[in-house]
Amino acid sequence: MATSMASCVRRSVPLIFRCQSRFSHSRSSFSPRFISSYSIEGDLKEQVPIYTVRRSKITTPIPRISARHFSSSNVGHEKAEGANTEPAEETIDVHPETETAEPEPAEEVHNIIQDSEKVTGAAEQHDFQAETRMLLDIVAKSLYSENEVFVRELISNASDALEKLRYLLLTDQTIAQDTALEIHLATNTEAGTFTIQDTGLGMSSEEMIDNLGTIARSGSKAFLQELQKGGSPDESASNIIGQFGVGFYSAFMVGDKVEVYSKSYKDGAKGFCWKSDGSGKYDISEAEGVQVGTKIVIHLKKDCWRFAMEQDVKEIVNKHSNFVGVPIFLNGKRLNTANALWTVDSKSVTDQQHEEFYQFLSHNSYDKPRYILNYQTDAPVNIRSLFYIPSRAPAMWEFSQEHGSGVALYSRRVMIQQKANKILPKWLRFVVGVVDSEDIPLNLSRELLQDSALIRKLSTVITSRLVRFFTDQMKKDKDKYNKFFSEYGVFLREGIVASPEQSEKEDIAKLLRYESSALPAGELTSLTEYSSRMKPGQRNIYYIHAPNRHLAEVSPYFEAFKAKDREVLFCYDEYDELTMLQLREWDRKLMRSVETEMVQGEEASTEPETVEGGMSTSESSDVITYLKETLGSKVSDVKVTSRLTASHPAMITVAEMGAARHFLKTALKGRSDEEKMQMLQPTLELNGSHPIVKKLVALKTSNPELAKLVAEQVYDNAMIAAGLLEDPRPMLNRLTTFMEAALEKH
Repeated sequence: MATSMASCVRRSVPLIFRCQSRFSHSRSSFSPRFISSYSIEGDLKEQVPIYTVRRSKITTPIPRISARHFSSSNVGHEKAEGANTEPAEETIDVHPETETAEPEPAEEVHNIIQDSEKVTGAAEQHDFQAETRMLLDIVAKSLYSENEVFVRELISNASDALEKLRYLLLTDQTIAQDTALEIHLATNTEAGTFTIQDTGLGMSSEEMIDNLGTIARSGSKAFLQELQKGGSPDESASNIIGQFGVGFYSAFMVGDKVEVYSKSYKDGAKGFCWKSDGSGKYDISEAEGVQVGTKIVIHLKKDCWRFAMEQDVKEIVNKHSNFVGVPIFLNGKRLNTANALWTVDSKSVTDQQHEEFYQFLSHNSYDKPRYILNYQTDAPVNIRSLFYIPSRAPAMWEFSQEHGSGVALYSRRVMIQQKANKILPKWLRFVVGVVDSEDIPLNLSRELLQDSALIRKLSTVITSRLVRFFTDQMKKDKDKYNKFFSEYGVFLREGIVASPEQSEKEDIAKLLRYESSALPAGELTSLTEYSSRMKPGQRNIYYIHAPNRHLAEVSPYFEAFKAKDREVLFCYDEYDELTMLQLREWDRKLMRSVETEMVQGEEASTEPETVEGGMSTSESSDVITYLKETLGSKVSDVKVTSRLTASHPAMITVAEMGAARHFLKTALKGRSDEEKMQMLQPTLELNGSHPIVKKLVALKTSNPELAKLVAEQVYDNAMIAAGLLEDPRPMLNRLTTFMEAALEKH
């Protein structure tokens, strides 16, 4: 029945009535523009009341349909059985439940902007000074990067006027205030105007001359200076935004004429009108019908008429001034309903509020914050901040350093930069949040930060707090943090590589997590925990880089290192090796790869070693000589060592193995093999007790061709284990020859 009713609704005549019944499958079935107009007959008619809808004129024949035609079996019929077509009074059957249904309430409209002002006195013409005219031209044409910021500037001025009046109302009980402290905006597409009006201090004619006739004279700055002279507490002026005295003149970027109506809050004050086209002169006249406060009417230039469109202005306000501390109305509708959560006590903010605010900042309505940090301090700099860590894994494009910062910069709740790249280092670009500081050194347009020590200090303080926060979260819930690290660890590694200061590198390194040879597979540990388990006298932190735990544990370097009985960290990420190389040391402990330790820790003997169960001294010398001749420039030296176990016939040692691998992928990429080997200077260390090496002694005489293949394969295997062989394809023919030789006897 519900579907049938909806089907009839879609074949309806124009609406003059709205209802919702049990027949409708959703509220949207009865839209404000369409509704069915049928009379239901039969038993149903006796059970439900009939609501009559009258129309002055009906031009479309209306079919009369009985109740059975609303059954599901008749869905989709274009013409009902037994229907007649007679122009008649239209009726709609509605179940009694909908008798109490009410239409959605209309949005509340509250607008104080009226065209009640009227100039009554003679106009007094004034001239801008010559240097003022030049500065006005600069402000109107060159100071701001985008002309839309005039909305932000005028709202900030209006907010200051309201905050000044709020302060006076608190300190002077003789001042009467009947209207609420508000900012109202109005757009008029027909007239091509943009209007802003506040209920603040207002101005007298003398104040208009001082504040509007003189560029770079900030009334807000003068007000703050008076407060400081009077010894007022800092919080009294914490919401004052203006400081340069040029914001008002941004109106001339978009307007060819500006009118200002203002009336002071003082008893007996008169209203005045200030007009100018920005060419060098302005008029001041007495006016009546002016409300207390200030009203600015901008007659827009033809190429700026988008600012007379409500939707455009709404988007601009939401972008720049959404958190101004006073209500803002646009054409009577409230705009800034969101709370500036970073300014309130964190204990009073609910999870739902955090979720909504995070989604507002990230423009992602499907994600929730994983971590939340509300950080407020007044020393060494004033900071009010709120940070969120996404629950989702980072998207592919977010790994790029070209991806902008997720932190917006505000000053006294007014947005300065939507993506503040100087506040947090690049490696923290995954953080979403807001930073608000009264101490931010801004340039004249309030769009750019001055490159100062204060900005660097602000960045250092916030970065340190975030690192400390992550450290606390790691201790609080290791499983949750491990998941975060698995998804965002690449950014932490980037921070270590990119940070210029060793102290910063070591702070970030506290956040790293690795598997360890001393712990079961899958269990992660930190450098702090590793240090707590170090044996007496141990001064280094050891690690090995491998794609996974199995390859790390069967590595010839790790097996050779086992004799030292030292814990080794297993680094699986492709950037771990570079991270460790850049970190160098942590908490006065050197970061050492086990491969490097093989070279620098215990040098292999310069003389052929006699290995138990291995070759004799003469046999070792013969093999060394043979391999040097066979491999040629591929090796700088060949030695016999006792450090290898029975699993591996040989290994390659290179000074700073990790750096060598990185060098091969970067500076030596595309170079010839001879050039690479000349730079690497690899040493081939042989396991004298391994069967392959022992049989090579006799094979080089009995079957020189096969011996050559074995020697080359032993070398390539060692290079692969060391991660120094970039392209293993050249060995395929050799492996085929080995298989053919192995199958000859079968």
